[in-house]
Amino acid sequence: MNVGPADPTNPGDPFSRFAAIYRARPAALAPMEDVTDAVFRAVCRSLGATLCFTEFVNVEGLLRGAAVAKRKITLAEGDQPTAIQIYGSDPARLAEAAVVAEAAGAAFIDINCGCWVPKVAGNGAGAAWLREPSAMVAMAAMVVRAVSVPVTVKTRIGLGPESHMPIVDLARRLQDAGVAALTVHCRTAQMGHSGKADWQWAKRAKEGVTFPVLVNGDVRSASDAERALAETGCDGVMIGRRAIDHPWVFGEVRARLERGESVMAPSREERARVARMHIAWAMEAGGEREALMAARRHVGGYLAGLEGAARLRKAINEARSLDAVYALIDRCVQGRAEHDTAHALDE
Repeated sequence: MNVGPADPTNPGDPFSRFAAIYRARPAALAPMEDVTDAVFRAVCRSLGATLCFTEFVNVEGLLRGAAVAKRKITLAEGDQPTAIQIYGSDPARLAEAAVVAEAAGAAFIDINCGCWVPKVAGNGAGAAWLREPSAMVAMAAMVVRAVSVPVTVKTRIGLGPESHMPIVDLARRLQDAGVAALTVHCRTAQMGHSGKADWQWAKRAKEGVTFPVLVNGDVRSASDAERALAETGCDGVMIGRRAIDHPWVFGEVRARLERGESVMAPSREERARVARMHIAWAMEAGGEREALMAARRHVGGYLAGLEGAARLRKAINEARSLDAVYALIDRCVQGRAEHDTAHALDE
């Protein structure tokens, strides 16, 4: 699996490299459970992602040496700059886990203070830290003291309702605690993924601090990224759900921000190339089962908009071998009718 060149900001200490990352106004790949594994990071990096985050890692699993946690923090050569994101409810355990993540070669440590999913927040981790901002700040300070690499925080604008949004004051306090940067997902925890992200909260948070701030939420295109940075004054954007189906978004954002250019939508041949590349890299990393799971998660999205793509997604979910998946991709890219795509499943 080719994960691209080594970190171009390598010269200097970790904090100098960190500063260089943010000076470049990164288009960052958001941490997403069961999505942002090493293979998907490699795909996104090959298409223009300038900064990647791992799936979020449970500190208890990491500290007891669980295989899943070990896999999540394993960074291949060239998989840089990548932040390892950790989550938990105990400050001391978070600090211990940060030390382990640092030893794994993380460019920096990111603390998940924004996940609203009940199995995370319901156990006092993720967005649950927003219930007690003072406790979040104290926890972050403990993690900062435990490691020698930068520590960042990803959080939401508040738990909700909208009458109480601690993010502006919280950003200042996190900066004072030694946190090196902040990502603001511009929804409340109660909103989950529903409703519209309000970027003005990122603007208000950024106005009160000097450290870098990434704006996250509803950044789905190059024009969205350009508008988000213009409206908020933030230092970069973080992209999540859009990347799952359209990892080309990173190159599109970079072309707009760095050169003021718009790029053409990927051709059917390019879509097929990336689909096959992702499957091949997943096969190399974890075998056929892993490759089939990657195909089911991503390939239908990669080929969205092509003739037969709607049926393709269902057919891939039912495919029993990679040969069948490759045949389905070929038929879809060749532009055959939907009934041909369905027929391929039966052959």
